[in-house]
Amino acid sequence: MFTKKKSLSERLDALATAAELGEPYLSPAEHASLTRVSAAAAERRALSGEHTVVGFFGATGSGKTSLFNAVVGEDLGVTAARRPTTSSPLAAVWQPEGAEELLDWLGVEDRRNRPGEFSAGAGGLILLDLPDFDSVEPRHREIATRLAGQVDVLVWVTDPEKYADSVIHDQFIRPHASHSSVTLAVLNKADKLTADDRRSVAASLQQLLNDDGLRKVSVIATSARTGLGVDDLRQAIARVAARRSAQQARIEADITTSISRWTDSPGVRKVPDSAKREMDGLLSDAVGTDQLAGVTAAAYRKRLGQKTGWLLTSWLLRLRPDPLRRLGLREEADDTGVHRTSLPSLDASGRAIAHRGVRGYAAAVAEGLPERWGGAIVDRTEAIADKLPETLDRAAARTKLPAQPSRAWGIVTVLQWLALLGALVGVGWYLLAAFLPGALYPLMDDIIPQIEGWPIPTLLILGGVLLGILLGLFTSVFGVAISGGVKRRTRKALRREVATISAQEVQAPLLEIRQRYAEFLAAIKAASYS
Repeated sequence: MFTKKKSLSERLDALATAAELGEPYLSPAEHASLTRVSAAAAERRALSGEHTVVGFFGATGSGKTSLFNAVVGEDLGVTAARRPTTSSPLAAVWQPEGAEELLDWLGVEDRRNRPGEFSAGAGGLILLDLPDFDSVEPRHREIATRLAGQVDVLVWVTDPEKYADSVIHDQFIRPHASHSSVTLAVLNKADKLTADDRRSVAASLQQLLNDDGLRKVSVIATSARTGLGVDDLRQAIARVAARRSAQQARIEADITTSISRWTDSPGVRKVPDSAKREMDGLLSDAVGTDQLAGVTAAAYRKRLGQKTGWLLTSWLLRLRPDPLRRLGLREEADDTGVHRTSLPSLDASGRAIAHRGVRGYAAAVAEGLPERWGGAIVDRTEAIADKLPETLDRAAARTKLPAQPSRAWGIVTVLQWLALLGALVGVGWYLLAAFLPGALYPLMDDIIPQIEGWPIPTLLILGGVLLGILLGLFTSVFGVAISGGVKRRTRKALRREVATISAQEVQAPLLEIRQRYAEFLAAIKAASYS
């Protein structure tokens, strides 16, 4: 499948995005490596695109300046008595029009304009002779290091004695391993070697460059004294300049170098769902879900007894405190978030369980992340853990507790009142018969009629009392069975609320860091070639 190659602008935009996403989590050096490339690329692209800047870099005694003069075709140092050694950058400029701002950006004050063209088709060209990068003078090293990060083309000049120097390779060449397309390697003073030794040393230098990561760079053997290989070096520089692509290739190489430590990083995998479930289980245990479910079930039994129990005794239940209200809980969910319960604060054991749950989940979120990103998760976890007691208190307050019996039980309440009314009618009947017999006699032949030998008032009293007691016993037994379901529903509702709160207060903040790292890697990938 054909994939369109990303433009340099797209890669730079992606690099800027990566720098922005990573700023809170990257080390200062890591963040600087990204922002420096973005800034330098923007500055370089705003300057002359018609000029190719080629820098000559070398160690003390490598003959770099002599080789530079040989390539230029003139000893530019003889007109500057103040420059017996390469202590400051010297620029040889072909087609200088429009190069002033570029040279200002490079910080090169010593400029020598050259007539004509460096080579046919080479266009605008700036050759820089730079201070020795292994100089004992810190300022010289600083200049060489800075310009190594700014020039379009790097020419590494070494000699048979120092070509394997670890300082050259470790501190200068290897950090630019991604710059093969804009790098030239020179073995100078090759005239001091026999032809066989020259080939052997060049091959050895080639292998060292390969080991450094510069696998597309060929070694050019030169001698500033005899002119050996100088034309070959001039032609190599001319070819790079003629392609007019060195500036872009250099920026692309800088991007590749700046993101190299992350390009092979594995992708961010999804946090297992089991980690969230395990945390929610521990938080539910810490908040006392089973205890609250038991309290809700007890409140249900008490209220059902008050509503459906025998009226002559059920009022006694009202004297007992309501289990829910005693804890500052209510049936309705507190959606405003302002209600607070009277639940006791988490004890040491509860805190330990809650912290273990949150930290266990945090460990799962931090798995596979770099140290600084993982450290950010740890820091945020500690802040979350400090708010746990208040957060878990809200879980109970925000849960709708099924402690109120349904309205259907009102039928039993009506029956209880009818039973009591029937018993009271029977008692009233006997009272009337006892105290007003003369008044009733003309109206009734038999003041207290009977059914199958049982006085009707007695049947009303016995029936009313027995019905009330039986209804009360029935609802009491049935209420115990129903309260088991209430307990299960309450436990489920509390756990669901704990899961909702943990998703908001724990999961979302921690996954935000992990997601930011995933977006950072996506930006790094967008900034790379692939």
